Amino acid sequence: MNHRLLLGSSALAWGLIMLSNPQAQAQTSTDKYYNNSQQSSLTVKDLSQEKTEAKWLVQNNIITITDIEINNTDSGLQLIIDGDRTSELQPLIFPFENTLIVEFIEARLETDFRETDISEEITAIEGVNLENGGVRITVTGKNNPPSAQIIPSDSKLVLSVTPESSVASEEEEAQTIELVVTANRAQEEEQKVPRSITVINRQEIEQQSKISRDLGEILPKLVPGLAPSTQTSSIFGQPLRGRNVGVLIDGVPQSTNRNAQRDLRNIDPSSIERIEILRGPSAIYGDGATGGLINIITRQAEDQPFVARTNIGFDSILTNFADSFGFNVEQYFGGKSEGLSYVFNTSYSTTGGFFDSENDRIPPDPQGQGGLADLNTFNILGKIGYDIDENQKIQFSISYYDDQQNSKYTLDPTPSGRKAEARRGLRLPNQPNTENLVLNLSYNNQSLWGSRLSSQLYYRDYSTRFFPFDLRSSAAFGNNVLQSEVQSEKIGTRFDIDSPILPDDQLNILWGLDYFHEDSSQPADIFDSQVFARSDGLVFQKTGSGFLSPPTGQDNIGLFAQLRWQPIEQFSLSGGIRQEFVDVSVNSFTTLGGNRVQGGNLNYDATLFNIGGVYAFNDNINVFANFAQGFSIADVARALRTAPNGSRVTQLNPAAQKVDTYEVGIRGNWDNVQASLAYFYSYSDLGTTFDADFDIIRDPQRIQGIEGDINYDINEDWSIGGTLTWTTGWRDPDGNGDFDTPLGNTLIPPVKLTAYVENQTTDTWRNRLQFLYSGDRNPSGEGFDLDPVYSYFTADFISSLKLGNGELSVGIENLFNTFYYPNIAQIYGGRSQSAAKGMSLTVGYRFEW
Repeated sequence: MNHRLLLGSSALAWGLIMLSNPQAQAQTSTDKYYNNSQQSSLTVKDLSQEKTEAKWLVQNNIITITDIEINNTDSGLQLIIDGDRTSELQPLIFPFENTLIVEFIEARLETDFRETDISEEITAIEGVNLENGGVRITVTGKNNPPSAQIIPSDSKLVLSVTPESSVASEEEEAQTIELVVTANRAQEEEQKVPRSITVINRQEIEQQSKISRDLGEILPKLVPGLAPSTQTSSIFGQPLRGRNVGVLIDGVPQSTNRNAQRDLRNIDPSSIERIEILRGPSAIYGDGATGGLINIITRQAEDQPFVARTNIGFDSILTNFADSFGFNVEQYFGGKSEGLSYVFNTSYSTTGGFFDSENDRIPPDPQGQGGLADLNTFNILGKIGYDIDENQKIQFSISYYDDQQNSKYTLDPTPSGRKAEARRGLRLPNQPNTENLVLNLSYNNQSLWGSRLSSQLYYRDYSTRFFPFDLRSSAAFGNNVLQSEVQSEKIGTRFDIDSPILPDDQLNILWGLDYFHEDSSQPADIFDSQVFARSDGLVFQKTGSGFLSPPTGQDNIGLFAQLRWQPIEQFSLSGGIRQEFVDVSVNSFTTLGGNRVQGGNLNYDATLFNIGGVYAFNDNINVFANFAQGFSIADVARALRTAPNGSRVTQLNPAAQKVDTYEVGIRGNWDNVQASLAYFYSYSDLGTTFDADFDIIRDPQRIQGIEGDINYDINEDWSIGGTLTWTTGWRDPDGNGDFDTPLGNTLIPPVKLTAYVENQTTDTWRNRLQFLYSGDRNPSGEGFDLDPVYSYFTADFISSLKLGNGELSVGIENLFNTFYYPNIAQIYGGRSQSAAKGMSLTVGYRFEW
């Protein structure tokens, strides 16, 4: 339809109606809005020209506007239009781009009017006389056009103007409620979950990525209970609540039965929409996550048909800018149209060498745990989904991550000082890397015979290669120099059915099944010991291969049911049971030390329970209590690599480690303050490691701790907050009930405190200063991880400025160039004690097109 003809006809009809029908003159202008499709080709000039057709109807009835007054209200502002007979004015109101336009055909303005900086959401109000007659008042919003309606008045025309950001439909209000899926595998409000949960949204991920692209560094600065970063690619020495953490990506477990402990190095932050961290074990997810779960949810499609975002940047450590220079490029495409949704996100980054605050190069493989320096990283995420109808959706996704180290340096075996040092000249054919491919097909039905079905089928192909180890003095490994690689292939399925038992979600049962089969192995390349020795550990020449850990098959089946009951509005209760069956099969093999081991099958099973409740005192404060169990099986393949000659796999006599955790907490959620405080206690009566006699170590453990977090918006411009983590633990090596031996520093980190202050300095400029303190801890014992670790304090600065069509960002990590050793480096000590990075700079520009 021709928009000019439409508007001209409308204006003419409107004028005729006003003259012929006095009652119509009293109607409000809320019926005069034009939707976005109508204004797509409409210009303000068009509107002014077309109204001249109706001008003759009112030219002898001109109303003079003598004054326009602006009054602030709780919902926005009032425009009071004063003059002779202004209460009789009938405005034409419509949006145009980010402006609300109010026009009067039968009026004139005595004096032009203009006000700016009205509020944070309304930038200007202007009134002018039109060339062809009439008056136009424009109200300009910051991003979107405000809305307006007439307030009845006997002597003046009063318009109530509401900024778009203050207008929210019931659907939009529902969307602002934080929903989480990790706790019970069903969407529920975070405030109704009887567990400690931290949710990190896309905005926070983008903000923290301005100083680091490593999840192992990002998460400890935001999550209570998680130990500080190791500054390696491994999470060994970075527990959650003193125990192992499980990682999921879109519900797909990232663990391997030969535990490589690199679960947070399987995806780039640019591919992540949100992260939900469940602190404490969960019986509903099965094996492995005795300390908690980190559920990574990948990028979602935008609600528009097409959105494209690009991010480019560079980073460098300022103590040696040239040799540490790196860059990154990210590209996102996504959208929805006619039931079809799609996401494509790719990123590529290079990382230069790492240098400490004294300008000394850090070895690229700190503590032999995998390094983050000298890397080339490529990540691609693709999704395509289709809404079959309003209740059914099917989606396929592919995620591929490749992290390849390319360094000319290695660890100096004879450092000159107190810290680990790097040495140039490395010649290694296949350097450390990680590859992670995940294919995921999901189907959801929100109305399946009154229930909700969520299902998925997935495939994962994973490998990670370590730096070589010098084991020439170890007969158990054949006195070899070797380099190993963990390889894992996994296929699995999950389905959940959420069925209402009572109406209005008073009582629901969630039940389902998990299954996966995994084949894993740890092959090893063997290098020439003499070449290695003559080159002083720089040259690696392959002479053979074998298996450091044998090929292993594993089948996991989990059956579960979870009840959610809300007898009254203030109280909800949830509880459930999971039955887990695990079968591990190992073929006969020969260790690198030449020992023959007879294969066999190992069978595990565990029955796990959880129960918890939440009571809300009011809309702002609730308390919760929870009991949850988790379990973990031993790393069988690791134990078998040093098995005695003639031993049998079945000698392991396995039993799953079961962990009981009790938790109580309180949460507060007000308009400008969100806070929580929780205490937990966990107990396990069985370890998952093996002694020299090939028996499971029965080593009961007790761990307890306090966690807290707070976020306070002081006003529209300033906010502050922080987290608290305190954990302690003991073990009973004698099994006599006396827990008198402290747990080591790899399980129990020192006190951790984080804090931040954030300021919206101008409308386009935002700054954040954040801090992390890790305290002292001295377990006072003898052993690998029982020596003292010492405190350190770091600060980061993040600044973002809207510039042109995008955003320019500057991030500075370790702002004060503090010299310190990460906790895991202090635990290893000696020539493996690698210092932390010095002050580093990241600059980026992100824009949408």
